[in-house]
Amino acid sequence: MEKLYDRLKECYPEMVEIRRHLHEHPELSFEEVETPKYIAAYHEKLGHEVRTEVGGRGVVAVLRGGKPGKTVALRADFDALPIQEENDVEYKSKVDGIMHACGHDGHTATLLVLAKVLNGMRDELEGNIVFIHQHAEELAPGGAIAMIEDGCLDGVDVIFGTHLWAVTPYGHIQHRTGPFMAAADKFDFVIQGKGGHGAQPHLTKDAVVIGSQLVMNLQQLVSRRVNPLDSAVLSIGRFEAINAFNVIADTAKITGTVRTFKENVRDLMEREIERVGKGTCLTADAEYTLSYQRGYPPVVNHKDETDFVARVAGDVPGVTAVVECEPDMGGEDFAYYLQHVKGTFFYTGAQDASRDEMYPHHHPKFNIDERAMLVAANTLGAAAVTFLKEAAIKEETTVKK
Repeated sequence: MEKLYDRLKECYPEMVEIRRHLHEHPELSFEEVETPKYIAAYHEKLGHEVRTEVGGRGVVAVLRGGKPGKTVALRADFDALPIQEENDVEYKSKVDGIMHACGHDGHTATLLVLAKVLNGMRDELEGNIVFIHQHAEELAPGGAIAMIEDGCLDGVDVIFGTHLWAVTPYGHIQHRTGPFMAAADKFDFVIQGKGGHGAQPHLTKDAVVIGSQLVMNLQQLVSRRVNPLDSAVLSIGRFEAINAFNVIADTAKITGTVRTFKENVRDLMEREIERVGKGTCLTADAEYTLSYQRGYPPVVNHKDETDFVARVAGDVPGVTAVVECEPDMGGEDFAYYLQHVKGTFFYTGAQDASRDEMYPHHHPKFNIDERAMLVAANTLGAAAVTFLKEAAIKEETTVKK
């Protein structure tokens, strides 16, 4: 373990260099071209078995250890977001309207350098390590499900993943057994009223007023239809009805998201959104269409693997606290991996304490404390190596018995 940590520390400048290169050259979900090429070339140089275009644009690399054993998968995503960066840094995005505003550049740099260090220890590894570089985490249906269908988990016994978490202090590892992140769904309403002159509202069916009433009615669903002992979030992200100042809107478009942990609550919210939309528009004598899209399922961590990472993380350099956290209403398609193999997903604190103000994920001024990448690499590396070692010992003990 000391060798692993020492080599990662030596390679930390390379980790920063890779992260900043990727930050300057972001690519959107399902539009990644140069990033997967970069990732594949890095692994090919290490001599790993590399598959490209996995599930579309994903990359999978395999490191086979010098000794037989189990297979561990480590996953990092690499897509960016349609956001104009507002950070004044030397490695600012060079692509207009696109930036790494969620830390996926850091995830990729972490996993690439970790792969390099583990490659240098391959003769000592008692099993194999699969590096899953996933495209399109930010946009449903996401890249995970297609990569799984394309065989990225074939032969894998366990999977670990982490998210650099900019709202959590540097040095903290946050974990949780069971529901960790929420199911993330999207809905779109189009309200069809009857437009007209702003001076003659009595001759119209005002789509703005109807839409406003719908928004207020939807806000009551969680407080009045969901059991208080359960969790749900309904948020409106967009309300669009563009007209001249003296025109009453003919059409209004409303888009929002629903976050839940339980499938029955998810079903309830979908039914109730339809019912409230129908009732609101019926009252106003207006028409509507509703599109409800189920996104990622909840991330549900397995107990033994979560306890294992929490135990291992306690001895990792750079980790100052290992904390069991509350569930998070954010969504993540890592959920699909956990539906197929045992594993766990955890947060690595990456809050940038040098800044006067903390900016959350998906903000134009989002950034991370880059030292968190080393903590993430140490933790993922320790988890992979320790899992393989303990599995080998258990197998040897079983054989002797």
